[in-house]
Amino acid sequence: MTLGIDPGVSATGYGLVKKRGEDLTLVECGVITPGSESPPAQRLKAISDELEEIIVRHRPTDVAVERLFFSRNARTALAVGETRGVALLAAAKHDLPVYEYTPLEVKESLVGYGRATKGQVQEMVAVILGLDSIPQPHHATDALAVAICHHYSIQVERALEASKG
Repeated sequence: MTLGIDPGVSATGYGLVKKRGEDLTLVECGVITPGSESPPAQRLKAISDELEEIIVRHRPTDVAVERLFFSRNARTALAVGETRGVALLAAAKHDLPVYEYTPLEVKESLVGYGRATKGQVQEMVAVILGLDSIPQPHHATDALAVAICHHYSIQVERALEASKG
């Protein structure tokens, strides 16, 4: 089972997917919203605590995190980087391997096109997981997309290893 994380300052999305036979299925998804009125350190602690609770409850085998891309707003980029750090630490505290994927890699993996729209990615998440509707809010869907991307990436790596052997 993979825990996907979409780190954000005001909302950190998470999604767990599990392979059942040839299919990927949704285990749980949601958003951690620590509250904008709290000081930054308390928000990061709240995100860390909730991620650790999710890890303990579901016992994922690995964690996939969206890699930070630099935006025009340096303050936002730094804050998202802090949230990513908290996510990486939560995984490390539970000895889970962490894999990182850029938004471009996630889009290519799910849609086959690196410049796919957010809507196209969301629709593919629903299709791949066999859902009747797109999971909400969008941060949860983004986290599921990262987890699905990781599963596809691992399958390719295993196929390449097998072809060498």
